[in-house]
Amino acid sequence: MSEPLFLESQMHEKIWGGRQLQEVFDYPIPSDHVGEYWAISAHPNGVSRVKNGRFAGQKLDQLYAQERQLFGNRKEPVFPLLTKILDANDWLSVQVHPDDSYALAHEGELGKTECWYIIDAKPGAEIIYGHNARSKEELRQKIEAKDWDKLLTKVPVKAGDFFYVPSGTMHAIGAGILVLETQQSSDTTYRVYDFDRKDKEGHLRELHLDKSIDVLTIGQPANSRPVSLQMDNLKSTLLVANAFFAVYKWQISGPVTFTKTADYSLVSVLAGQGKLLVANQEYPLKKGDHFILPSDVKDWSFDGELELIVSHP
Repeated sequence: MSEPLFLESQMHEKIWGGRQLQEVFDYPIPSDHVGEYWAISAHPNGVSRVKNGRFAGQKLDQLYAQERQLFGNRKEPVFPLLTKILDANDWLSVQVHPDDSYALAHEGELGKTECWYIIDAKPGAEIIYGHNARSKEELRQKIEAKDWDKLLTKVPVKAGDFFYVPSGTMHAIGAGILVLETQQSSDTTYRVYDFDRKDKEGHLRELHLDKSIDVLTIGQPANSRPVSLQMDNLKSTLLVANAFFAVYKWQISGPVTFTKTADYSLVSVLAGQGKLLVANQEYPLKKGDHFILPSDVKDWSFDGELELIVSHP
């Protein structure tokens, strides 16, 4: 039986988190400092479970291992992608992620190329996106001197903006920003600077300066250039496509029918409400839903007023 896989997932409390995951998406949250919802994840630090159908209750990592035909019999040894929603009530640390070769050698997992769709941003909100050092030597010198104002590149953001953040990019999400992040399935982060914050035990959080300098790239990052196509009740925008994932924004304003073009797709409902029709079965959709369209779903339809972020390997 062809059916979507709706998921329930884990919240992660963070020193910089807040309450937006409840206030915007009506998710139940365990505290006032929830920073991340790992909405579609098979990573061991936060595995999603299937909510519906014949695989109800099964963890996504187990399903990927045991029912690989649902994922096009692809060869990636682990489920390769992870979808998060982040509530940055305060600045995240200034950080960088390694590529696959460095991460596998030093951390035993995938590297982390990611991208951000800005769901909401308060007036004046900013991110850090790149740095101004022209060599590794200058980079180390400015980091050791804590010359952050001259080193870090700040960029203003607003709702609807998109940023491609490949491994090696210096970055941080600023206060007052709500983000949907599509990334490789990795939890490896090297902190460069953390604003001298202390955790709830009163300790400074660990920095990873040597590893950060190893993996940071020189030169400003080049953002992707989204391309949109309007067809009847669908506006489809390709936000980014690379060796790890393709990410789209679909804006739906009535009935739209799709035919499968990827082995499987990850879908997040960011706004609106409507319905999904698969194999003559109707599934209601609302803001905050997340699901996978597995390989045996050959075609499907949406109807309603919906804003979706869709990705696939």
